[in-house]
Amino acid sequence: MINDVSQILDVSKIREGFPILQEKIQLSSCSQSALHVDVKASINRYVQSWEEQGMNWEGWMKACENARLEFAKMINADVSEVAIVSSVSHAVSTVATSFINQKKNKVFVTDFDFPTVGHIWLSHRDHYNVQFINKNESNFTNLEDYEQVVDEETLLVSTSHVSFYDGYKQDLKKVANIVHERGSYLFVDAYQSLGQCEIDVKATDIDMLAAGLQKYALGIPGIAFLYVKKEIAETLTPKITGWFGQSNPFAFDIKNVDYAEHAKRFDSGTFPMINGFAAEAALKILNQWDSKGIEQYLQELSRLTISVAEERGLTVKSPKDVTKKGSNTAIYVVNAPEVEGKLRGEGIIVSARNDVIRIAPHFYNTEEDIRKAIAALAKYM
Repeated sequence: MINDVSQILDVSKIREGFPILQEKIQLSSCSQSALHVDVKASINRYVQSWEEQGMNWEGWMKACENARLEFAKMINADVSEVAIVSSVSHAVSTVATSFINQKKNKVFVTDFDFPTVGHIWLSHRDHYNVQFINKNESNFTNLEDYEQVVDEETLLVSTSHVSFYDGYKQDLKKVANIVHERGSYLFVDAYQSLGQCEIDVKATDIDMLAAGLQKYALGIPGIAFLYVKKEIAETLTPKITGWFGQSNPFAFDIKNVDYAEHAKRFDSGTFPMINGFAAEAALKILNQWDSKGIEQYLQELSRLTISVAEERGLTVKSPKDVTKKGSNTAIYVVNAPEVEGKLRGEGIIVSARNDVIRIAPHFYNTEEDIRKAIAALAKYM
């Protein structure tokens, strides 16, 4: 099956664009993906334009707007529904401040969210009744867990598409149905799924979604995108704003606030230009390939990772059903950060979190990469 899917993706051709793979095995896409030659070239184009032209404002702006367009294409959104932000933390913060003084104030956060999400909502406890949806006995969050706690008093539910810790993946359409039945909004952190999973905000009926570029999206930190459904965006007043969030930034009107239409009202300050160049190139690379094909290929690599790890007697903390997980397979390791360093010394790049080593392949990785990494990992267990 792996060979069948890899032929669809042409993995050998994909690998040519990532020079590091000639020397190392990079399986850290849940933290940082490998550098593609086009992304590097795009960053260099920004630096060159700065060096040779002094300033190319129009060209720099165009790169960021192209990145916005590529992101919209990837998630099946209209470009007017996408804002450019600096990070997912920025995105969550601007959403949190935009909902202040609503009739309802109960907010649920799933406890497998990345900590920044909880930190932000908890910092607004003077405005919101923040509660957590806890993991159940299976150590994951099922649809029944949402049904039991989300009620008509709930304003918003914040959750992750794919867990940063163990790769657990949710059915967003089913979650959205439950949340909407209660008259609530759904906010999704897709940082761990963008670039490795198919995302269709229209088919899944997501209200808001944020994602950065550093992980499976092949980019660098410092830029992220916020999707807000068009009809919702127009009802919100961002409290985190800036001149790019205005209908005409170049009016230079300091005495009036005139928000831009739709999600662009969530833009804030000057775009992070060099990050925008990287994002434009990275998203163009991914949009060349079928997202379903990428997801299917990574499911096969997940199946292989689980199988080989268990053959070696290792403890897998991720879901065993590959349709319920992303690329990341978490393997229990008591001294995970130390083992990460030892593997790096052997040219194998993985990412530790607490008590697990995360083996997180992307569409450029192979079966051989997985086998070599787990064999090396087993030596230190």
